[in-house]
Amino acid sequence: QVQLVESGGGLVQAGGSLRVSCAASGRTFSRNAVAWFRRAPGKEREFVTTISASGGFIYYADSVKGRFTISRDNAENTVFLQMNSLKPEDTAVYYCAAGPLALTSSVGYEYWGQGTQVTVSS
Repeated sequence: QVQLVESGGGLVQAGGSLRVSCAASGRTFSRNAVAWFRRAPGKEREFVTTISASGGFIYYADSVKGRFTISRDNAENTVFLQMNSLKPEDTAVYYCAAGPLALTSSVGYEYWGQGTQVTVSS
């Protein structure tokens, strides 16, 4: 069993940066891939990025490529999402999710956090 808690969301101006974290409990976290998804108001949940258990495989959605960076510290059971050059369209609730494989589909992830709000003002 893995429990996930996101933190670090907030309000930032366009062009600014923010780092959100996903802290996990459970001994199997280091064997799980972790992804970030987001849901903007009135929109479907969308994939943002994923990192494999070892950190050796990373994939980004085109919309965030070059601006966002995912990383993980398995010793600390934490995954980070560094978000730079933020745009108003990045405004959403950001969720981390864990599962056996680094996939872009949400159905591949068994464990989900409650989400953290990121708001980018123009």
